[in-house]
Amino acid sequence: MSRALELAKLGRGHVSPNPMVGCVIVHNGRLIGEGWHRQYGGPHAEVNAVRSVADESLLPESTVYVTLEPCSHFGKTPPCADLLIEKKVKKVVVCNDDPNPLVAGQGLAKLRAAGIEVETGLLAEQGRDLNRRFFTFIEQKRPYLILKWAETADGFMAPSDFRPLPISGSLSRQLVHKWRTEEDAFLVGTNTARYDNPQLNVRLWSGRNPVRIVIDKTLKLPSSLHLFDGLQPTLVYSVVHPDAETVGAIHYIALDAEADFLTQLIADLYQRKIQSVVVEGGVGVLESFFSSGVWDEVNVFKSSKVLGDGLAAPKVRGRLVSTERIGEDWLMTYRN
Repeated sequence: MSRALELAKLGRGHVSPNPMVGCVIVHNGRLIGEGWHRQYGGPHAEVNAVRSVADESLLPESTVYVTLEPCSHFGKTPPCADLLIEKKVKKVVVCNDDPNPLVAGQGLAKLRAAGIEVETGLLAEQGRDLNRRFFTFIEQKRPYLILKWAETADGFMAPSDFRPLPISGSLSRQLVHKWRTEEDAFLVGTNTARYDNPQLNVRLWSGRNPVRIVIDKTLKLPSSLHLFDGLQPTLVYSVVHPDAETVGAIHYIALDAEADFLTQLIADLYQRKIQSVVVEGGVGVLESFFSSGVWDEVNVFKSSKVLGDGLAAPKVRGRLVSTERIGEDWLMTYRN
């Protein structure tokens, strides 16, 4: 199962909103096949693992280890439970049950009804951690929310006059670009959009661009900003009605000015099947997520640079789960 979880990770950035899934097939203690879900809409892990088996006559005496309950419904691909039944595998060991209502135990029931031995819960905690975005999306009906910023050694995010000032080092910036290929969307507030003029695309890594999310409550941001270049899907949230709801790749969404802005924004992202969002700032936006209590993870790049004065970084909440050296910076990760 550890191997299956390692394989599942290879799908990161390619399978959302599906979960990452890995599969290993073992016959008499020998690995005879393995696979993972490589691409959204493509064959699932079990299919790729079965296809990799050189001698399918061994399958009726083999055990299949899969990180998530085999699907039981027709989606973009046929049910994996049916494939395992067709191949008459002896046993299926599952890391996590699938909370998706379209599956939710039905895959396991199908296998058992066909006489296949089923075991569940092996390395379940590791499996939930791997697919925490998927589980949050299905169970809490919202995206997995990651708050991220860089701060100086004396706790500042930017100079008082908002002028752009690189704080983190080159390796940290490259890592953030890698994250952009792996997470569904990146969000910035009005001041960050105006003063930093970020592109929120992928330049220091290879992979797909994320959806860009911009909070511009009164639609006052200039159209000359990189965020409005139309080169990737961009969602702009306001409380005033735009002249047009869609301009090329830019989608304008007007929320109710009388209701809670953040609650509406998160609900709309869920409806758009955006499974994970990295909130890049600024301070006001980050603090609004902290105040709401609706967030999952914090990633802080701590630089050795000293600013002396400026915009103070948010006070970190949560439980520290890891500290890692990234070039000249420290990356600290917290969970809610």
